[in-house]
Amino acid sequence: MPLLTENHKIERTSTTAELFAKYPHLQENARAFRVKALVDVDPKRLLYVQQREFAATTPADNSVTVIGSDDATTCHLVLVRHTGSGAACLAHCDGSSTQSEVALIVKAVTTLSSNAKEGRLELHLVGGFDDEAKTSHNLSLSILAAFQKQTEDIHLVTCCITGWMPLFQLNFKSIYFLKACILNGFSSALTELNDILTDGIHRPVVYGIGVDVKSGEVFPASFPCRGPAEQLRSARTFTGGSMVDLYDSSKQQVKIGPCKWSPNKDIKFWLTQDDKTILKYLSTSPLAEPPHFVQHIKTTIQFLLDHPNPDSLFPKGQPQLYHRTEPGDWERVL
Repeated sequence: MPLLTENHKIERTSTTAELFAKYPHLQENARAFRVKALVDVDPKRLLYVQQREFAATTPADNSVTVIGSDDATTCHLVLVRHTGSGAACLAHCDGSSTQSEVALIVKAVTTLSSNAKEGRLELHLVGGFDDEAKTSHNLSLSILAAFQKQTEDIHLVTCCITGWMPLFQLNFKSIYFLKACILNGFSSALTELNDILTDGIHRPVVYGIGVDVKSGEVFPASFPCRGPAEQLRSARTFTGGSMVDLYDSSKQQVKIGPCKWSPNKDIKFWLTQDDKTILKYLSTSPLAEPPHFVQHIKTTIQFLLDHPNPDSLFPKGQPQLYHRTEPGDWERVL
């Protein structure tokens, strides 16, 4: 079934600028989203999603009020929500395996919505900016294409990404779309939807989002707490771990691992390097990373050096499990 917006099928486009020209209301929705107040989310009822993780739950969950993720530069934050059941799934996608990841996201929501008698699946897509390599643009198109291949009807509500069209595509057809862009409020093929130029440097406007699973509200967000087991989860991703389901909503537990990586003393090299070098070689967007990026990388590397054999972190090969305590913290139960 098709990807829809305002109950109309979204046609395949070769650029994001063409998408916004064809469906100008998406630009309006994105502009409205990017000017929403940034919410600093209280960790007491937060379920935080790191890169290459997804998590899903329903309004009946007593342990989670907000699912959130941030630090997305070229990465995209993908939220699917069912309006009938209220089930929501948030994923932090980096393009590692987009097609299979989108299928997992949709399945997580439809499984939790099997008893819903009405409602529809809605998609909120936020992330990316005008990076030099156009990594953001390509990932946006890949994610949209993956949703167009799903069997369910999915309605695109928020599309706060960057709109861009390469000059070599400026043929008669694309010029028509650019004209539509201008008529609908764009000044060029590059839209400003999630991109801001500061001191000559492009950066995302929105780095993070949250969804209130009780009300369904989606909002720009930042997170002072990224647990539980922030370093362990970061180490899993740093060493090439694939997209993983973080949360068992039936048990209201965070599940981590077991993880696998090989000892690598050579990574100690990075702990001696300056910030500029780490950003250059370990980031897809060196000039746009948040201020804590380098320290986060160093902390992750140190964790891997301190735990060269991950088996010690998972006794008897069992995952680490965490549940919410009465005060609101995540506590390990296994």
